Amino acid sequence: MSDTETHARTQAQPRPSDAGATDAGPIQTGTAPEAGRQLPTNDELTVHYPCKYVPVELLAGFGAGCWPCTYEAHSFEEADQLAHPNLCGYGKSLLAYAMQPDVRVLVLTSCCDVMRRVYDVLRDAGAVDFLWLVDLPHLRGPREVARFRGELRRLADAFAAWSGRAFDLDRALASFVPPVPRVDDRVTLLGAHGPLSLVDTCRDELSLPVENGTCTGWRLVQTPPPTLGRAPHEGSCHVCQDGCEAGIPRGDDLDHFLDWYAGALLNQMPCMRMVDSKARAKLVGAPGQHGVIYHTMKFCDYYGFEYLEAAKESKVPMLKIETDGTRQSAGQLRTRLKAFDETLHGMAEAHEVVTRRRGADGGPTYVLGVDSGSTSTDAVIMDGNERIVASVIVATGAKASRGAQNAIGQVLERAGLREGDLTLRVATGYGREAIPDMDSAITEITCHARGAHFLAPDARTVIDIGGQDSKVIHLDEAGGVLNFVMNDKCAAGTGRFLEATARAMELSMEEFCRVGLEWKRDVKISNMCTVFAESEVVSLVADDTPIADIVHGLDMSVASKTAALAKRVKAEPAYLMTGGVAQNVGVVRALEAVLGSSVATHEDSQLCGAIGAALLGLESLN
Repeated sequence: MSDTETHARTQAQPRPSDAGATDAGPIQTGTAPEAGRQLPTNDELTVHYPCKYVPVELLAGFGAGCWPCTYEAHSFEEADQLAHPNLCGYGKSLLAYAMQPDVRVLVLTSCCDVMRRVYDVLRDAGAVDFLWLVDLPHLRGPREVARFRGELRRLADAFAAWSGRAFDLDRALASFVPPVPRVDDRVTLLGAHGPLSLVDTCRDELSLPVENGTCTGWRLVQTPPPTLGRAPHEGSCHVCQDGCEAGIPRGDDLDHFLDWYAGALLNQMPCMRMVDSKARAKLVGAPGQHGVIYHTMKFCDYYGFEYLEAAKESKVPMLKIETDGTRQSAGQLRTRLKAFDETLHGMAEAHEVVTRRRGADGGPTYVLGVDSGSTSTDAVIMDGNERIVASVIVATGAKASRGAQNAIGQVLERAGLREGDLTLRVATGYGREAIPDMDSAITEITCHARGAHFLAPDARTVIDIGGQDSKVIHLDEAGGVLNFVMNDKCAAGTGRFLEATARAMELSMEEFCRVGLEWKRDVKISNMCTVFAESEVVSLVADDTPIADIVHGLDMSVASKTAALAKRVKAEPAYLMTGGVAQNVGVVRALEAVLGSSVATHEDSQLCGAIGAALLGLESLN
């Protein structure tokens, strides 16, 4: 393959409704279908598959359309009833997918233990008419290719017996899709199974083209050699071909095809299941690649290990995301992807801020920045000289829009301004899209970076611990985002975690922050889950453990979790802590102990996001 072609590409597949028709005649029963279910007709035979090692070209030779399983379930209720709840998210989503009535044929591979479990569950449930598990070798040498060829032949024989169709070499060869030209200036999605919604969200939120390089995205089987297309049919003479003696038959089209195809299919870019996966190092930092989004599945370590190694050596920005097989975190995912896009393009270029002044009469400039968070909504008005005219912090309440309107009203009153005096309005935070009449919305990652650089120009790492999430942002000397990581899956290690444990000890937050400084001995809090930590605190109180020691243990647990996030982005001093938890001196000191460096705070730390939004608005006007 030439350097102008990508080393991998998505296998184009027909949709189920477009599955190719065949002239093989009526389908004969190979194995009896489930009672009450009809075998598919000639033009609706679709094979569903989850893995790039499934032989879709072989199955296309039987006139079957092939459709990848890139599905996210709305609920795992049925999957949990069929299998163990600790099955990974992809395994559960695959079970939910297979239980749909239009999924009649499913071919799996033994790419991991979960796929074997899924096969066992579906086989026992009788969920599909034709179910097959292709056993994959761990190695890719000659003996493994020969064994793999045998696996493919067994599948072909079983599929032919079940469907009543014959293998057609021309149809199989026609199903190969040639490599597409590589697109320079792109972002690569790598890692574990990438559902269509993830790929679509990446392409919606990023300004650069996105190539899907997940293990269900890229599927590159080398182009068949011309001699394969000229393979003689069974029983024909092979005079003078490959040194064969005249009149000796070479076997049928299927055998001839499999002799070549087994090695070509097995020797794609290896997945993490393969023993030798060194070639995957080429996937990060390839020419024209501006960034990498690395996807892992909850409860799966295969690709998590690769990410850790790749992140150490990568010269391009990398963003790690984790999904669980559902769309429950779609909002947070969009935030992280948009922030990554802003990181790639630079803070002053990625956002779309209206550059016209309200009134355009040459009067004073006032820019409003609103940070709509889960717990509080912060608002700042800044003038054209980057001076904070007024600021407020109010409770968000039940609705982000109502909390924002309250904050805007109060900050205007403090500034002595009317709405018409505002030149520009910029929103950030999780609720930014819910605030009406704003001129622009920018992610909190970009805004916190800009605000932190304003408050502490020497800061290289921002630690923001808010009400329900925490984030660590690594900055360059100009305040640009080098990398960032967010804990947005649960409230572990956040302000909500501390509030819940304070309630368990019947302390106000003011008392909680103060008493933690009076500790005498270390107490280990083993649970970061808010619910379990509350129970652990109650047990410690019942054992007469001093309250100050318990609070210090909680502070240290938050600091340890935050330090683990900081390590992932290669954080470095100087540190600036923002967010509401920055007011908790015990947590700040615990962070200093764990990080081995001083951690600064600022009197306006909680306003950091709103300040950054206002500053970015001002920059856009210039």
